[in-house]
Amino acid sequence: MNTYCTALKPEKSRLLGEHLHIVKIIAYQVAGGLPQHIDVNDLISAGMIGLLESVERFDSSRGVQFNTYASIRVRGAIMDELRSLDWMTRSMRDKSNRLEKAYGAIEKKTGRPAGEEEVAELMGITTEEFNALLSEVRSLNVLNLEDMGLKNFDEGMDILECIKDPNGCDPMSAMKTTELKRSVAEAIASLPEKEKLIISLYYYEELTLKEIGKVLDITESRVCQLHTQTMLRLKSRLSVYADA
Repeated sequence: MNTYCTALKPEKSRLLGEHLHIVKIIAYQVAGGLPQHIDVNDLISAGMIGLLESVERFDSSRGVQFNTYASIRVRGAIMDELRSLDWMTRSMRDKSNRLEKAYGAIEKKTGRPAGEEEVAELMGITTEEFNALLSEVRSLNVLNLEDMGLKNFDEGMDILECIKDPNGCDPMSAMKTTELKRSVAEAIASLPEKEKLIISLYYYEELTLKEIGKVLDITESRVCQLHTQTMLRLKSRLSVYADA
């Protein structure tokens, strides 16, 4: 890393050095929802590649702060690494899809956020079984373009990146991104207040689930459940893009 730094221009070297810490923060944040056999060091290595790419590609004229841009790139690189590992079983995906469809069915019928008891009842399981199911699929709760079937976007770009930087997509994708941005904003606005706060603290303030728990005065486990529910809600509401 030091060898690479010396090859960079002073300004880029400074950016790299000042933001090395965000790689570890995001890697551990993501690892918190993954099975124990996933090595966080592999995620950190992937995140470093994302940070290096951020330094090389950052354009301050676009009006985006480097910290924001780099965080998105680092998270995207880590998610790319996870997808390449192909660690998610068909069973896990099926269970996540069942939950997503249950949330979607209830919210389409009622026009409001679905409650935990409602989802459990629709799925024919107890509340305890529902909570266990949320815990089992929490590692799938990162919303990304690949999960939604948006294959026309540049490889390795996730939802947040395209929203922040629509110019990074081709013209046709940029048009789709405009509509996607509006839909994501509407979907987030309709979330329960606590879930909106969790989204803000996790993705934009980059707090860990444990730190969010302290802010909200609830357990880390409960934060994890709420975060998983939130991602399932959003994926259900945005699933229309999977067929676009």
